[in-house]
This record gives sequence, C-alpha cells and structure tokens, in this order.
Amino acid sequence: MKTNLIDRTKKFSLDVISFVNKIEKNNTNKILSSQLVRAATSIGANYRAALRAKSKADFIYKIKIVEEEADETIYWLELIKETNMILNANIDFILQEANELTAIFSQISITSKINKKFKS
Repeated sequence: MKTNLIDRTKKFSLDVISFVNKIEKNNTNKILSSQLVRAATSIGANYRAALRAKSKADFIYKIKIVEEEADETIYWLELIKETNMILNANIDFILQEANELTAIFSQISITSKINKKFKS
C-alpha cells in the first residue's frame, strides 16, 4: 500500500499541475492556482517524509500534516470551481481524488493513534 500511495499522490500532483496549466490566466486564478499547486504537491512530499519518520509519534505528526494538506487542496479546488463557471469535468475528477486522499490519510491518522495507544 505504501508504494501505491506514493505513486497515487505523485500522479495526483501531476494531474493538478496539468489542470492548472489549462485554466484561464487571470489575477484570481494565478493566486488560487499557486495555492492549489503548493498544497497538492505537498501531499506526496509529506507522505514520503512520514514514511521516513523516526518514531511512531513522528509518523503520526507527519501524517496529520498530509491530511491537512489534502483537505486544504479541496478548499482551493472548490474556490477555483466556484469562481470559474466554465471548466471542464477534469476538476470534478481532481476534486474526487482529493476527497479520497483526505479520507485515506484521515483513516491512517486515526488508526495510527489507536495503535499507538494500545502499544504504549
């Protein structure tokens, strides 16, 4: 599953970058796109960092960051969608994937905290 999530988060980053490169260039979209790319690409980067955690507590801390970045990505996608009424269906696919990644990392965070309690 680790390799699958590494590949999946990287593909998600590439999909977001490709999407951003296709949307209309204006002042608002420039700001929103920049924030979106930053949050979306940090999901995979922070997940990789979590896999190299020095302890269970460090892993939990880093996974929580991944979860927060995934949720932030949803926020920026929603703003782009709501301010750009003429977008292709690609944003819905990306938004769905962002929601799925958020759910996955939320569950990993919850499970890791539970496992830490029972092993302590």
